[in-house]
Formats: sequence, C-alpha cells, structure tokens
Amino acid sequence: MEETTNGFEKDLAANQEDLWRVFRIMAEFVEGFETMGNIKPSIAVFGSARTKPSHKYYKKTVRVSKELAKKGFGIITGGGPGIMEAANKGASEVNGSSTGVNIELPLEQGSNPYIDNDKLLNFRYFFVRKVMFFKYAQGYVIMPGGFGTIDEFFEVLTLIQTGKTKKVPIVVIGTEYWEPLMKWLKEYMIKFKFIEDFDMDLFKITDDPKEAAEHIYQFHKGKKIIPNF
Repeated sequence: MEETTNGFEKDLAANQEDLWRVFRIMAEFVEGFETMGNIKPSIAVFGSARTKPSHKYYKKTVRVSKELAKKGFGIITGGGPGIMEAANKGASEVNGSSTGVNIELPLEQGSNPYIDNDKLLNFRYFFVRKVMFFKYAQGYVIMPGGFGTIDEFFEVLTLIQTGKTKKVPIVVIGTEYWEPLMKWLKEYMIKFKFIEDFDMDLFKITDDPKEAAEHIYQFHKGKKIIPNF
C-alpha cells in the first residue's frame, strides 16, 4: 500500500510540474510575439553554428546578409555562432535590423555580439523558437549546416507544401555542399512519387549572394508584407 501511495504522489508531482511547464511555454510565446511583432520584414538565415569566420561560407553569409539589408530586409538568425553570427554581422555592418532567436543548449551556444540589443530573445524550447521563425520570416536563406539546418529547411518546405503557411522565397546557397542532396531528392523522392517535380520549385539554389537577395526582393516587390499565419 505504501509503495502504491508513493507512486501516486510521484504522479501528482509530475502532473503539477507539467502544469507549471505550460505557463513557462506560454511566457516564451508572449515574449516572442511581443518582440517579433515589432521587427521590420526580415529574412531568416539558417546554417551551421560550427562554421568558423575564416570559412568561405561564413564570408558568403556576411555578404548575402548585407545584400538583403541593403534591399530593406532585416535579418533573423538563431542568435548563436557560426553562420548565425555571420548573418547578424552582415546586417549590423550596414546598419540593418539584426534579430537573434537564441536557444539554451548545454554545450553551445551563447548569443553572438552582432544582434540589436532590443532584438535578442532566449528560448528554452525548440518548438517555441521555431514558431518565431516560421511566423515572422518573410523568406529563408539556407546555408550549409548539420541536423538542425536540415530540420529547419525541410520543415519550412513541408509547411509551404501543405499550405500551413503562405509561400515565401527560399534560397539555398552552396551548390557544392547541397548538390548530393538535390540529386537524391530527384533520383529517389521524385522517382518514388513521394514528392512531385514542381515541389523542387519551392526553393532556388545559387552561389551568388546578390542573386539570392534579388530573388527574395523580386518576390516581395509591390506586395504587402504581413506575418505568415
């Protein structure tokens, strides 16, 4: 009987902890919506946190962010080092809007120094952070990266493909890095009819920062920009 009672008490404690977790999640959403609702139309840049400043993709990310900022867009990143730092740096160097949506992780990542003081958010939950990207980004630049980058790339493709969010431009940069994946999509996903040929039109692949920024600019030219959902 004592063992049963102790088990019941543990269940109650776990349920109570879950209820408090709901309030923490709600608080993150409220803070995120308040901050992100006031930023200018912005483009999210995804890529590896492990990319060093000397790497060609870090340098290319700085350039594409500058080009986007010159065309009037702000930049949103995950707020950390690597590609995220490069994107925030590019925006900062031309006085563009620079937002960081940071995540608390045990082994990485402090926020980078190129985020505007009033545009840094720190999240505990990945799914809350993702909502901020997918609700407020008016386009995406996908740089080379790891599991997280692939996850973000495919999730936004899924949201657009299924109509859960409006269509926005997606530019994939780094043909050398991404070509094997593109080949696999064509030779396997399309071959087995898991996606259609026209699904490949949901994104553009290039190595040219100016072409990337121009593609995004032309997509939005003359249109009213509002949150995605």
